Amino acid sequence: MTHLTHLQRLSTEKTLCDLIRGYNSLSIIGMCKNAGKTTVLNAILRDTTIAEHTLALTSIGRDGEAMDLVTGTKKPGIYVRKGSLIATAERLLRQCDITKEILFTTGIATPLGEVVVLRARSDGSVQLAGPSMVTQLVELSHRLRELGAEKVVIDGAAGRKTLCSRRLAEATVLCTGASCGRSMDTVVEETAHVCRLLGTKEVDNPFLAEAVMLMENHRYLLFGQEPILLAAGTDLQEALKEHGDSRYLYVEGAVTNQLLDPLLRSGALTRGIKVVARDASRLFLSPDALRRLHVRKWELRVLECIHLAAIAVNPYSAYGYNFDSTEFLRTMTDAVTVPVVNVEDKGDDVL
Repeated sequence: MTHLTHLQRLSTEKTLCDLIRGYNSLSIIGMCKNAGKTTVLNAILRDTTIAEHTLALTSIGRDGEAMDLVTGTKKPGIYVRKGSLIATAERLLRQCDITKEILFTTGIATPLGEVVVLRARSDGSVQLAGPSMVTQLVELSHRLRELGAEKVVIDGAAGRKTLCSRRLAEATVLCTGASCGRSMDTVVEETAHVCRLLGTKEVDNPFLAEAVMLMENHRYLLFGQEPILLAAGTDLQEALKEHGDSRYLYVEGAVTNQLLDPLLRSGALTRGIKVVARDASRLFLSPDALRRLHVRKWELRVLECIHLAAIAVNPYSAYGYNFDSTEFLRTMTDAVTVPVVNVEDKGDDVL
């Protein structure tokens, strides 16, 4: 892997908003709770709304409250500009200190009431709580675009990689930080692993995508000379032995250690296989599983790649300890191949 020197990085420096400017929709996900998602959201609101686009906001969980209801830690508020579109739960409307123009109700139920779409008629703070299902978020995002939103931003939940899916968001920002663990090296290593999974390349066989469209209720697809459709519960080891010309194993659903371990242990399966998922949000593999795939000369691929626009690092833990900001930024930058930003109240440090 080739890394930029410090001087080269400075000469190509971009802010977070530079990195996301070309995308019409964006999801923000976290490696853990208190990783800095709200800080990233506020940086986007601060820097983008003023100069460029009408933003639309929603969240897959609750956000913008002063105190995290699970961990009991303090959280930053969410400050929006006049003209922003907001999709949030009905019971949180009274917590939003903006002048509100209610546009429509969605029929989407949450524990905090129906999701309501409104337009901010003044600057101010809001609380967000939107749909919990990706299909609902996709439909909501489409309706927000119809109202004139030029960029839809979805604040995700910790560990919800499904929000990276391209059918929901054109790009993703991954947030990580000291709240994920006391060891900087461990946090960097775990973040770099997730980054590698999210960066999985697209499969290079256009006929495979056509075959996947025929699967209907099947769980697996073997592809060699012709597609072989397999139901859930199929013994994949035996199926791969039987269909010896298969070079692709497509999995409709999650690709996990539990699924691949028996195949990787099998001495009978010596040929290289490309294991394919719909996108990288379906990949749940450990570093050891990736290593063993490489040793066996198997490859991991996706039908549709994910665009990871940036990794945002937060050196400040909500639990009373911190990382050295400069060291954390540089160490993370050396470990990954996407831009790394440290979003602060006064601006962006970017390498």
